[in-house]
Amino acid sequence: MFSIIFLQLSGSIASMLPFLAMILVLYFFMIRPQMNRQKKEKAFQAEIKKGAKVVTSSGIHGRIAEIHEADNTVTIETAGGKIKFERSAISMELSKKVNSIEKS
Repeated sequence: MFSIIFLQLSGSIASMLPFLAMILVLYFFMIRPQMNRQKKEKAFQAEIKKGAKVVTSSGIHGRIAEIHEADNTVTIETAGGKIKFERSAISMELSKKVNSIEKS
């Protein structure tokens, strides 16, 4: 009796194995790298300093003129004037890229 139940149980586990493998692959190749990117992005946005040359997610280049901690925004100075953005809208810092190119 117990052997029949065990065989049926092992058969159902074996049929679920491909689905479990797909979930593991999905986690390690899609979800985990995305979580790591988000952590790095949050750390980058937290360490932004005044005077850094940055690019926003909409493609606007400028230099950070002011940082407002109260409402989590930054004011970016561009050739046309000053624009206020959310901190999360800053995509990357150009200062580090320019400095690394000049040193090479």
